[in-house]
Amino acid sequence: MARRLTKQVRDAAKARGRDESVFLNIPYDADFENLLLAYIAGISAFGFAPRATLEIPFGQRRLDRILSLIHQSRYSVHDLSRVQLDRTAPRTPRFNMPFELGLTVALERSGGGGHSWIVCEAVPHRIKKSLSDLDGSDAYIHGGTVAGVFRELGNAFVGNSRQPTVTEMWQIYRLLRAQLPRVLEKADAKDVFNARVFKELCVRASTAADELAG
Repeated sequence: MARRLTKQVRDAAKARGRDESVFLNIPYDADFENLLLAYIAGISAFGFAPRATLEIPFGQRRLDRILSLIHQSRYSVHDLSRVQLDRTAPRTPRFNMPFELGLTVALERSGGGGHSWIVCEAVPHRIKKSLSDLDGSDAYIHGGTVAGVFRELGNAFVGNSRQPTVTEMWQIYRLLRAQLPRVLEKADAKDVFNARVFKELCVRASTAADELAG
């Protein structure tokens, strides 16, 4: 059965002091840029603030900050679509995403109630082979496309009070795409996987989402 990020979870999380944010657990590589922008646009459209390990400041213990981000967030989205070997020797798969999902599940099961998580994938049924321990929790299959991310976020957040249309999510995405060169220039960054760039994109997406919802 697919998990949904529901009002009951939101209310429980509020009672525990969690904020209106979504921890975003995704691969950081150039081929994922469009989907990162899609996640930022879609999550913002629902009225939530995307969070990610990109925010972790230099010198701070990474694992502690990851746990803190998960604990602070009401929801988390874990994209496990990068299971292939990378191109750089020694060729390895990506383990960060399933590791952070494991941290999230452990936190939830050890008394960290009020947090709800979902898993996203690009290929149907593949997760039954790559992570069979999740059997019984269906993944949201986005097919590796921006439209697929919007569709599956809509399915996951179906119980949320704000219900943006897919057209509205596309509007925010296209705005981010158009403004990205300027954001990169301001941050002197080469790609979106940069703390300052991520923060700026989230602010712009949130502003656009509020204007559309207003």
